[in-house]
Amino acid sequence: MSDLVKDLMAKVIAKNPAEPEFHQAVEEVVTSLSSVLEAHPEFASAKILERIVEPERVIMFRVPWMDDSGETHVQKGFRVEFNSAIGPYKGGLRFHPSVNLGILKFLGFEQVFKNALTTLPMGGGKGGSDFDPKGKSDNEVMRFCQSFMTELCRHIGQNTDVPAGDIGVGGREIGFMFGQYKRIRNEFVGVLTGKALNWGGSLIRPEATGYGTVYFAQNMLKAHNGDLAGKTCLVSGSGNVAQYTIEKINDLGGKAISVSDSGGYILDTDGIDAEKLAYIMDLKNVRRGRISEYADKYPSAVYTKLNAELDHNPLWDNACDCAFPSATQNEINGVDAKNLVEKGCMLVAEGANMPTTPEGIDVYMAKEGFLYGPGKAANAGGVAVSGLEMTQNSQRLAWTREEVDNKLKTIMQDIHDAAFDAAAQYGTPSNYVNGANIAGFLKVANSMLDQGLV
Repeated sequence: MSDLVKDLMAKVIAKNPAEPEFHQAVEEVVTSLSSVLEAHPEFASAKILERIVEPERVIMFRVPWMDDSGETHVQKGFRVEFNSAIGPYKGGLRFHPSVNLGILKFLGFEQVFKNALTTLPMGGGKGGSDFDPKGKSDNEVMRFCQSFMTELCRHIGQNTDVPAGDIGVGGREIGFMFGQYKRIRNEFVGVLTGKALNWGGSLIRPEATGYGTVYFAQNMLKAHNGDLAGKTCLVSGSGNVAQYTIEKINDLGGKAISVSDSGGYILDTDGIDAEKLAYIMDLKNVRRGRISEYADKYPSAVYTKLNAELDHNPLWDNACDCAFPSATQNEINGVDAKNLVEKGCMLVAEGANMPTTPEGIDVYMAKEGFLYGPGKAANAGGVAVSGLEMTQNSQRLAWTREEVDNKLKTIMQDIHDAAFDAAAQYGTPSNYVNGANIAGFLKVANSMLDQGLV
């Protein structure tokens, strides 16, 4: 670690105590930038790094709501508007008990560079609440969403900040929040993405993060004379990202053999085909059940319950060619990464945000020929199609499924090529971590220079 990075990290940690995920995200980016900073001394003199790690605006508020029995509850609400150098703030809203300011700052910081890589004019932001929609009735979720949006609506807008969904925020929650925004502001505009198709949503948006991650993996393989066809793939998670990752793996000739939730994981070495995937979608999206039920339905699968006392996740200790972590941050540690490599894995493409710890990334990098697609590049397809939804809303148009999917493929190819080329240009060929960080940083940093000291 260079003296510059050490000094910056000391300042970041001192200014942002007790926010380890944010520290981790900042260190991962700035560690990649040594050669860039040497080639561009103007970034140091303008204090670009010191400015880019500081959010432009942080909004915190209380969210009171009433449950079906008439009891009042109070949650925390957040919006971190991190950087608007290349466009309006753009990033999801997460409703989950784990949500806190540090988590959202890490996600917002990652979003800045992810959005820059998409080639679309979007800044970075993130928000949410410690509200847990699990186990709540539709009316309870509606009352919470309306209370949340009553405050948030004064801080967002189609040309200012355009939130989307994230963990715990799907079509239901987006609909309730959009309705409340429209009611208060008396305007029908594309202020949220992830909307339903009949009132401004985009085709392919639900599929985009999963599809895009697999497209990025395919691009990595093709750049190194490989192909996804015939590859056995481990997938974690069982929500939106995991579901459409599996669908696209199947489309491209691969075989997905696992899914998971907070209770454990199933391994189905026969492969999760279209019929089994449809069952998972009904189980998780409609019935909101547990993934253990899959093993009851399909005897070919083995369910393993989560054991919090283990120093690793046994999901990643199975033979595979490719891995698609699609659940949450830091789900693959150093032990997990070693297990993956030892069991034959040669590619990781991250559908989740920062799912691999620094120790795990070190393991990937130490393996010759290993292909690692970090989340800010690999899973940028979701926000890319959110950007395409914004474009359609602005034009009052709706593109076909084929049009959106073709644009997504092109964007993921462009992201791959930008990361691949930047890595080579700055002396670390095929290092997609460095390449993605450098390519995203350069676009944002040069824009900040152009706009002066703001």
